[in-house]
Amino acid sequence: MEFQPTDTARLEWTGDALAIGLFEEAVELTDELVKLDEKLAGTLKELIDEVEFKGTTGSSAIARVGSHSQIRKIIIVGLGKPEELKLETLRRAAAATARLAKKEKCKTLGISFPALQDGRDATAQAIAEGIELALYQDLRFKSEPDDKGPAIERVDLLGLGGTEAAITRAHQISAGVILARELVAAPANSVTPITMAETAQSLASECGLALEILEREDCEKLGMGAFLGVALASDLPPKFIHMIYKPEGTPRRKVAIVGKGLTFDSGGLNIKAAGGIEMMKVDMGGAAATLGAAKAIGHLKPDVEVHFISAVTENMISGKAMHPGDILTASNGKTIEVNNTDAEGRLTLADALVYADKLGLDAIVDLATLTGACIIALGDDIAGLWSPDDNVAAQFATASELAGEKFWRMPLEEKYFEGLKALHADMKNTGPRPGGSITAALFLKQFVKDTPWVHLDIAGPVWTDKENGYNSAGATGFGVRTLVNWVLGDG
Repeated sequence: MEFQPTDTARLEWTGDALAIGLFEEAVELTDELVKLDEKLAGTLKELIDEVEFKGTTGSSAIARVGSHSQIRKIIIVGLGKPEELKLETLRRAAAATARLAKKEKCKTLGISFPALQDGRDATAQAIAEGIELALYQDLRFKSEPDDKGPAIERVDLLGLGGTEAAITRAHQISAGVILARELVAAPANSVTPITMAETAQSLASECGLALEILEREDCEKLGMGAFLGVALASDLPPKFIHMIYKPEGTPRRKVAIVGKGLTFDSGGLNIKAAGGIEMMKVDMGGAAATLGAAKAIGHLKPDVEVHFISAVTENMISGKAMHPGDILTASNGKTIEVNNTDAEGRLTLADALVYADKLGLDAIVDLATLTGACIIALGDDIAGLWSPDDNVAAQFATASELAGEKFWRMPLEEKYFEGLKALHADMKNTGPRPGGSITAALFLKQFVKDTPWVHLDIAGPVWTDKENGYNSAGATGFGVRTLVNWVLGDG
């Protein structure tokens, strides 16, 4: 699919389908749209009246134009109230438009949406992201594709000439999101610690990144007892991935992205018994977003040094498995009583955070499909955010707003750490059921000593069971676009 930004007026555009964005207060046709309607033999006004189109966000309709027209179909998309227009509105409107156009077998699509105050570049990027992400299909594991119809071949962005660089940026970021989607969606017999390390090697070669893969013996030398405790029962070797992007010249700042990388989580000896174990392939959603961000940043080449880190393993069951009640020693010397082997992600993150904290960075972010408690608190669409640093938390608030990915800052209530105290160790790996996502964040906080830090619990938004905006059912690649915005300084 080719994107062409152009200053061609919609009155002059020709192709299969022309999409027009309409505000709630502007459903009545303006002078220019009256002229367009005349050119389309009244089809535009007829469509608006027939479907009682109000211009609300999420609404859309399509109609065929007469056979003598240079435009085969007309699409109208609601943009809501003008004062509430955001990049996410355009992203979702573009996704809805692309889905309609593809369903109607349109090969060429013209998009005519208003530009935001953020600028023409930001507008073009949002539209291109919405279309690319909405039309992506993961067909790797099917013998035949479900949809055998023609694909959209060209998208013209009307009134947005000169935004080629923004469209390239959208493509590079979307490629990172799609990589994360593919990693999360793949089954655990396809994505393993070994193949995750191979993916990192491929990315390092593609993007010119430095790469170090720590094997089990290397992790033992560093004292990573928490990570290796989780890995004990798996027949597959653990892999500790550390990729580095370094810009030319002196970096403006140095940061780390640390992703939870459980390629499958059985729950260990506290086996998952409540159903849903078949979905535990998604428990490496944090590591997937980390690698997706690495792909995007490796191509965008910002003036920031970025370390991409993940302690990757399976949490399995065997005679070698860690037991409930075992005491593990993390690489910073802190001891952990394992009162639940199904709270394994925080154990792997503990050693990864200690490792990152020693790199002399300006900030660390970890992201993880960490707790069901966060889903109970915030639902499927919103991720939790914890940080003791208001500045870094504010950066993420801005970065996520631009990305259209929802986060809610949660409290680091120090009093709740009482629930993690152990009789014979420094702490347990889980606390009481109330406030479970907060105590998980407090646990991680024990392994970051000197560096400003933010923790993201993405357990809800990493997967969707049904189509939602530019996310089709399945893996969403959540977090990649926010991480990229944060690294670039768009936050």
